[in-house]
Amino acid sequence: DMNYAAIDRGVDAIVKIDVPAVWADAAGDANIAVTGNEFIDNILTPVNRLEGDNLPVSTFNKNVDGTFPSGTSAYEKRGIAINVPEWQMDKCIQCNQCSFVCPHAVIRPVLMTEAEAANAPQGLEYKDAIGAKELKFHMAISPLDCTGCGNCAQVCPAKEKALVMKPLESQLAKTAHWDYTAHQVTAKPNPMNKNTVKGVQFEQPLLEFSGACAGCGETPYAKLVTQLVGDRMMIANATGCSSIWGASAPSMPYTTNSKGHGPSWANSLFEDNAEYGLGMYLGVKQSRERVAEMVKAALAAEIPADLKAAMQDWLDNMDVSEGTRERAEALTAVLEKYQDQCDKCAALYKEKQFFVKRSHWIFGGDGWAYDIGYGGLDHVLASGENVNVMVFDTEVYSNTGGQSSKATPAAAIAKFAASGKKTKKKDLGMMAMSYGYVYVAQISMGADKNQTLKAIAEAEAYDGPSLIIAYAPCINHGLKAGMGCSQLEAKLAVDCGYWATYRYNPALKEKGENPFVLDSKEPTADFREFLLGEVRYSSLLKQYPETAEALFAKTEQDAKERLNNYKRLAGKA
Repeated sequence: DMNYAAIDRGVDAIVKIDVPAVWADAAGDANIAVTGNEFIDNILTPVNRLEGDNLPVSTFNKNVDGTFPSGTSAYEKRGIAINVPEWQMDKCIQCNQCSFVCPHAVIRPVLMTEAEAANAPQGLEYKDAIGAKELKFHMAISPLDCTGCGNCAQVCPAKEKALVMKPLESQLAKTAHWDYTAHQVTAKPNPMNKNTVKGVQFEQPLLEFSGACAGCGETPYAKLVTQLVGDRMMIANATGCSSIWGASAPSMPYTTNSKGHGPSWANSLFEDNAEYGLGMYLGVKQSRERVAEMVKAALAAEIPADLKAAMQDWLDNMDVSEGTRERAEALTAVLEKYQDQCDKCAALYKEKQFFVKRSHWIFGGDGWAYDIGYGGLDHVLASGENVNVMVFDTEVYSNTGGQSSKATPAAAIAKFAASGKKTKKKDLGMMAMSYGYVYVAQISMGADKNQTLKAIAEAEAYDGPSLIIAYAPCINHGLKAGMGCSQLEAKLAVDCGYWATYRYNPALKEKGENPFVLDSKEPTADFREFLLGEVRYSSLLKQYPETAEALFAKTEQDAKERLNNYKRLAGKA
């Protein structure tokens, strides 16, 4: 009845607007910026103007293999936000937490030399960088790429907020500041430890300006992975939200650094993405093993000392992530020097793309990991191969508008669970841990940024399969506080015991230590209050009050049972 009434009121409120007659002959804007980039000018711009259907097939002939160039989302500049953050320099403590949680990589710390700071556009503010001598610190913000979620302002820990949301129009002039820091300020070696919350934000995010919802809980995790290992990533992505914000043609948010290195990304079918990612890994593994045999053959011959040293160093550390780029570049340089004098060197030089140890990732949502793709995921984890799986757990099939999955807890309303789901959530992490040789972690960025960062770094370093299950607040949850508080919601989920954070690292068993570490603390917040803060639960109380309380109690009991299981594993029961 309320819906019918809304339609009736809409009809009654119609106001006639007379369209000026001159509009009939209005011409389009002929002053469309030309970038000189063939893909941007001939494909992206026409498609974004809704003229893609007019493009002939010949326009796409240069992409006959189906690939799209990286980093094209940087050319959109949509300006869709109502309010965007303004940096209050004097109040900033340079913690970089705002950049850490930004779903769209539109706010970034920048380090400038004295000369770069002096040449900056008028009005660009900066201060002495803490922990980086002789450098200046600026928090760059792209107003035209921001979605206005406000996550950055919400997480700012400064006593007086260093970020204040202001109307977009008031910040548009600062677009020049962003352009300067993005294109004129040189990339610098990270002066800090990138395995810290602050330090990792001085690494360039290689996922930027995606089409994800404002306040998205998924993209900050993917962005963080690219900051750690993005220059050598290969990603197999299951169909779902992560394939939509990850590759909405022609806008590609995965990008490259100043050296042209970045993630390679491909999307497979919903049901076989894990196998698809494993295939990528096995193909590269075989190629690198072949290269290793070529190196061994070259080492057996008489070769110059500098070439022998570079080859031996690469061979001894070919599967070590740390320093792999430097070793690869050193070997490439020396091979280039001798390739005209040595047939083996020339053959090896042609294989230089395999010198870097690639970081293999399989991305997908809970609908894929818990449901349709679970058989393949289980197969890949059981294989023992060195692949990393990141599950963005929104507890529903987000891209279908909130369809119930096996990750959906009891009492949650979703498609195919209109009266509240009656069965408990599947514990994917416990199932994976039963193998004993799979690295498993549950993380929640809003609850513990350090634990999130540590889990991702440990998983990538672990020589075997890894599974990371990331709690991701979603618009389908109906947060009453709004998606600007999605990080806060992730914290509340842990505080009340709804979600637990832990790490299971099989490598610790070799040291005689307990491989399971329960990172989250004893719950202190009100569980029911957390549930009622989300429409997916509170609407049950409104529509089915007779069953809501019983299902709420079941949800809480299910969460307590999971937590008790984790405590037993951690030796805390």
